Amino acid sequence: MSAELHPSIVALVALAANIASNHPKQGLCQVDKLRGYGVAKEQIDAVIEIARHIRDEAAQALDAQFDAAYAECMAPAKPAIKPDPFANIAVMETGGACCAPTKSGQSCC
Repeated sequence: MSAELHPSIVALVALAANIASNHPKQGLCQVDKLRGYGVAKEQIDAVIEIARHIRDEAAQALDAQFDAAYAECMAPAKPAIKPDPFANIAVMETGGACCAPTKSGQSCC
C-alpha cells in the first residue's frame, strides 16, 4: 500500500531539503509551487526558518569537530621521555630556602 503525499507537502519537504543541504537552486522552484498551491507565506517562512536552523546547527557541529581535530594536530608533540622514578621523591627541608618549590610546585633542588 502506497501512501501518496499531497504535492504541497512534497514541495515543503523539497524546499526544506534544498535549504538545509545548501543546494545551489535553493528551492526557489518549490516556493513558486507552494504559492500556486495556496500555502500561506507564514507556513513557508516557518519551513525556511527550520531548514536554516538545521543547516546552521550542522555547520556548527562540523566546525567544532574540525576545530578539535585541527587543535589536536597542531598541538606540540609530547616528548617521548621515560618517566623519572625519582621525580616524586619528597625533599626534606633542612631549614634553608634552597628547596622551596616554585609557584607551580617544581623543586629547585
